Amino acid sequence: MASSRRSSKRPYNDPHPELNMDRIFGGRRTIERAGEDWTVQKIKSSDKIYRCPGCNHDIPAGVSHVVAWANDSLFGREAALSARRHWHVRCWQTQE
Repeated sequence: MASSRRSSKRPYNDPHPELNMDRIFGGRRTIERAGEDWTVQKIKSSDKIYRCPGCNHDIPAGVSHVVAWANDSLFGREAALSARRHWHVRCWQTQE
């Protein structure tokens, strides 16, 4: 009878798995929405309370949520980054 305690390692000749770029960049991705490019990042938790622009309710500290900002701004990338907003995950999904 074969042992069920076989190694779960990748066989030597098999190709390496592809890197998950979302994990490498902290879940940050760029999407197009309403004709603009947005950078979106999932946040596991935070120490602050934020106001969600989708529902106008608080996002309590310690709750996972989404941070999004437009990549272009009339005043430059730094201004776009400083204008980022924190959204409930569901509110962000319904806005898409």
